Amino acid sequence: MRLIRTLEHPLPFDARALRKERRWQYRRAADRGEAVLGVGCRLLVESDRPDQALERWRELLMGGGPSMGFLGYDLREPLFGQSGRHPRSGHWPLIRWFVPEVMVHWVGGRTHFHGTDPQAVDVLVQRLSTPVPERSMAAWGGWSLSTDKAAYLRHTAELLEHVQRGDIYEINYCVERRALLPGRDPHAAFMRACRMTQASFAAFHAWDDQYAICLSPERFLWTAGGRVHCEPMKGTRQRSSDPDADRALAVELALDPKERAENVMATDVVRNDLSRVAVPGSVIVPELCGIRSTGHVHQMVSRVEARLEDGRAPIDAVLAAFPMASMTGAPKHRAMALIDLHEDQRRGLFSGSFGWCDGAGDVDLNVVIRTVEYDARTGEARLVTGSALTAACDPEREWEECALKASSVINALGDAGA
Repeated sequence: MRLIRTLEHPLPFDARALRKERRWQYRRAADRGEAVLGVGCRLLVESDRPDQALERWRELLMGGGPSMGFLGYDLREPLFGQSGRHPRSGHWPLIRWFVPEVMVHWVGGRTHFHGTDPQAVDVLVQRLSTPVPERSMAAWGGWSLSTDKAAYLRHTAELLEHVQRGDIYEINYCVERRALLPGRDPHAAFMRACRMTQASFAAFHAWDDQYAICLSPERFLWTAGGRVHCEPMKGTRQRSSDPDADRALAVELALDPKERAENVMATDVVRNDLSRVAVPGSVIVPELCGIRSTGHVHQMVSRVEARLEDGRAPIDAVLAAFPMASMTGAPKHRAMALIDLHEDQRRGLFSGSFGWCDGAGDVDLNVVIRTVEYDARTGEARLVTGSALTAACDPEREWEECALKASSVINALGDAGA
């Protein structure tokens, strides 16, 4: 894959222009002013076998050249020697990572096109340059819970007993919603939802008839020049349209002792994870419990950085820190075992990561949250949301937080449809 064309301006991205493409992925990294689009598939690593998935991924990344894809949460199985009690269902493998036919990189106000076929680049430039007409819409409503409130409160009570005993200090507990929504247009839904949420690490994955609409506000990890950057996010407040009230909500979040405790615990897990592959003494926390305000929410985010040991590659940092601390708990191994025991569904794609690898081997990975999985053949849709449980939490409020996160996604999709 080589650089074929550079446009001295940021060519607009519109997922609707790619409706005819069967296999592609888009990921943005708004904080770095970057986005990447991969269209078509020249080389694919896809596996449901825990014993081979990670090794095949390593071989692809170490082989050089840009690539992209996703890692599923259940890659924890080979990493931690754990197996899930729920059978795998749906169409999402443990891992899908591919070398595109054409890769587009928006950075520094320019649009770069990489590939092997100049004609394929010309076709893609034309599609992205052509305005897409609007279509009629249909609502993305009618969701039902797989875990009702009574079951949720029963599970949280049992999990909090583990917290009181000191088995764990924090755990991320999630519930699933499903809907039957035939004939929806995930491309239009993604564009509308991105405008509504301004999700900094949004992603869209299209593979045959399977789609993921990811409105993630959280980065997992990125690497550059031998350094690793992680950004655990714990703590959320809905924003206000009133400027004074909005500032007060941000201050309230920044000072909330429960939210700070959750964030600090996740940050400590990240520090411990990275210390396994970092130069001793290089793990630092340049920002603790900072507040980021985008779209409709304030988020509490910390930053952890480290320098990789000689002989270590970016993939080693990923495998040391995956699954991310913010979606598991502390200590991580025990929290994941309890997650599997108490959640009523296998996470699958949720709590995994969409990302890309550049030609130098560096990676940028998000956290798969605020994500709708959609099967265009059957109309089946899935949405998982969760929250952190600690000794200071109120289960009723945690239930409400799960509902708030779900409604924020569903409302962002709004009337986007076919």
